[in-house]
Amino acid sequence: MPRTEPTRCFWARDPLDVVYHDREWGVPVREDRRLFEFLLLEGAQAGLSWITILKKRAAYRRAFGGFDPRKVARFDAGDVRRLLGDAGIVRNRAKIDAAVANARAFLAVAAEHGSFARYVWDFVGGRALQGRRRSRRDVPAETELSRALSKDLRRRGFRFVGPTICYAFMQAVGLVNDHTRDCFRYRAVTRLGQARRSSRSAAAMRRPRSASTRRPVTARAAAGQPK
Repeated sequence: MPRTEPTRCFWARDPLDVVYHDREWGVPVREDRRLFEFLLLEGAQAGLSWITILKKRAAYRRAFGGFDPRKVARFDAGDVRRLLGDAGIVRNRAKIDAAVANARAFLAVAAEHGSFARYVWDFVGGRALQGRRRSRRDVPAETELSRALSKDLRRRGFRFVGPTICYAFMQAVGLVNDHTRDCFRYRAVTRLGQARRSSRSAAAMRRPRSASTRRPVTARAAAGQPK
């Protein structure tokens, strides 16, 4: 008998999209290096399709030091020239400059909060928001929370982090579960989003803040968010 494909979210059509959708999209990410990877890739996508970036992902990994923000933060003018000559990535000067600037800002946030993961997960109170979308029409391009994240990142010197890019980032790293309810991954990703943090992650999230640290807007404080 022919194999019946499971129901997936509307955008997963290309074989590479399907693999990404089935294995990664919406799975909570709490490791800084992977968060930096998605922040870089989502910024690179601006004005392009996600499948274009997925096809270049391996080239980006090679070009940007395995997505290690410490390595990217040390890139100089020579590295920028190298990247501008790399046909495997999007050779856009503004996006390349932004990737380097964002690596430096990323490390500053991690130093201030103990980790970038702690900072960004604080926006949703430490647990993934559940979108419970019935169809593609219910999936927003941006939300009040993504606008708050965008505003705070820009204040910290990040670039290519508009509200739409931030919401795509939030979806990718599991800050919000936007698998539609008919998608076969919906239940599994919901369970992952509700799972307890590892003891190491939980300890990092509980680490005391300095009095000068500005607490980001959380899901409860942002209006119009999924319950």
